[in-house]
Amino acid sequence: MQEPGASNHGFQPHFPHFGTDAIHAGQEPEQWTSRAVVPPISLSTTFKQTAPGQHAGFEYSRSGNPTRNCLEKVVAALDGAKYCLAFASGLAATLNITHLLKAGDHIICTDDVYGGTNRYFRRVASEMGLKISFVDCSKLELLDAAITPETKLVWIETPTNPIMKIIDIEGCAQVVHRYEIILVVDNTFMSAYFQRPLDLGADICMYSATKYMNGHSDAVMGLVSMNSENLYKRLTFLQNALGAVPSPFDCYLCLRGLKTLHIRMKQHFESGIKVAKFLEGDPRVEKVIYPGLSSHPQYELIQRQCTGCPGMITFYIKGELAHAEAFLKSLKIFTLAESLGGYESLAELPAIMTHASVPKEDRQELGISETLIRLSVGLEDVDDLLEDLEQALKAAHP
Repeated sequence: MQEPGASNHGFQPHFPHFGTDAIHAGQEPEQWTSRAVVPPISLSTTFKQTAPGQHAGFEYSRSGNPTRNCLEKVVAALDGAKYCLAFASGLAATLNITHLLKAGDHIICTDDVYGGTNRYFRRVASEMGLKISFVDCSKLELLDAAITPETKLVWIETPTNPIMKIIDIEGCAQVVHRYEIILVVDNTFMSAYFQRPLDLGADICMYSATKYMNGHSDAVMGLVSMNSENLYKRLTFLQNALGAVPSPFDCYLCLRGLKTLHIRMKQHFESGIKVAKFLEGDPRVEKVIYPGLSSHPQYELIQRQCTGCPGMITFYIKGELAHAEAFLKSLKIFTLAESLGGYESLAELPAIMTHASVPKEDRQELGISETLIRLSVGLEDVDDLLEDLEQALKAAHP
């Protein structure tokens, strides 16, 4: 095993066998009559039964699909989990997890969170009789103080989106498990390669697999991993009952993406650090927030909790909205678009794009201003990315 800090910028050692599991776990050719090395796309919606109620493991594709089974097995291996379930999107995964609760139950969600999660909890789940509180879970005393007898689930992201706060997963688990509360960690930004929430005490690890886990910006999907057999059985029932399942083709695409996850994430990390340091040294930039920089206020925590950092960088450009817009319009290699975690570099303005549904007063309190820019550093040659950022900053501040 790699020694801590060896060629890893002082972070935890990488999980052993990760690349091997990504390529082989759950994908043994012997399970197919053709001995296919690449799991085939099983498009059939229904499966022949030998007698009424007697089948070979599959009945109807919503209830179970061979290609989806392969994906769920490999993700469980990568997460260090016993079980995994795949859903039609990250928000579909959120929906299914929320259906573990009943009207009157209370959810605590970290205050800085993906805009779609915020919108779902605030405008949908709350209309179904669930009580929602948004709390800065990076401060464990605030999390503890927000818990009520009705609290049944705590939802965190780390790093948070888009302010990049780091939340102590192990600390949160110790707090909430005193009250038998389910702890869910949205691990989308980190991917299974850089962080294993279940190892740190989380009950559920979820992803928008649309992002790093698939990594090619061509499939929308959600993934949920867990070790509890009880949670697995309940979520398996909901997966079938609610029907928000991914297509076999999308499962195939995600399986393909996972095979290079370990290679991709290493490059995202290396390029991300270079881009963050470049921005941090530029006089036209007011502030850079990147957990891989020693200037990050929770740098020690993320080194203790993770094996590295992704290519997600948030920074404040000096000036006003017009300067941010000029910067974004001038980019040539970075694409102005929502989403993240693909091989291509993206840039966006959260206040107007991904987090526009967050109430303005909440955005202001969190620091999601009109000069806050979020970058997803891709896999292009990093020198070309730096040149692109330089010319765009020059266009914004001639």
